[in-house]
Amino acid sequence: MQLTSQSFRDGEHIPGEFAFAVPNAASHIALSSNTNPHLTWHDAPAGTQSFVLVCHDPDVPSKADDVNQEGKEVPASLPRITFYHWLLLDIPANLSEIAAGSHSNSVTPQGKAGPEASNGLRHGINDYTLWFAGDAQMTGNYFGYDGPCPPWNDTIVHHYTFTLYALDTPKLDVQGSLTGPNVVQALKEANVLAQASITGLYSLNPDVK
Repeated sequence: MQLTSQSFRDGEHIPGEFAFAVPNAASHIALSSNTNPHLTWHDAPAGTQSFVLVCHDPDVPSKADDVNQEGKEVPASLPRITFYHWLLLDIPANLSEIAAGSHSNSVTPQGKAGPEASNGLRHGINDYTLWFAGDAQMTGNYFGYDGPCPPWNDTIVHHYTFTLYALDTPKLDVQGSLTGPNVVQALKEANVLAQASITGLYSLNPDVK
């Protein structure tokens, strides 16, 4: 099975239109169009009944002490943790493409609704839910896609990996809420027939290439 995108090439930078934020000379960052990227796949194995899509960033700082702080930087040596940007479940087996902008085309304060999505799909809860938990204007459940917004003072580029899983069941049985860890655990317990990934890069730090 192969996964590709017209929005970015595997191993190359993701354009700003597909991010949550873009660089800004005056304020470091500005909100972007937050458009979900185009994805397409082929050669799914026989017996596939549904797909699950997971997008995660494994490069998120494990401590937020220096994140987005003037006069400071997030060192490359800091241990990193995973941040889930998109969880899309129960994609029908006859579907082989997700159009750019079909699931997100703006930043939605307090999060997009879910888990129900068009055509019987389900959106999981991405980790902006945790990130904005203490922000009165932004707090809420963030379902669906919300794109890259790494710290503007991070010294490393972040990697955003989109992974498509082919399952032999029409629905993924997830215990608990549809968070990243719960969906990943369900995938470990499911019969995954195949998987394919594509990774894009992104940084808000003008000194990081």
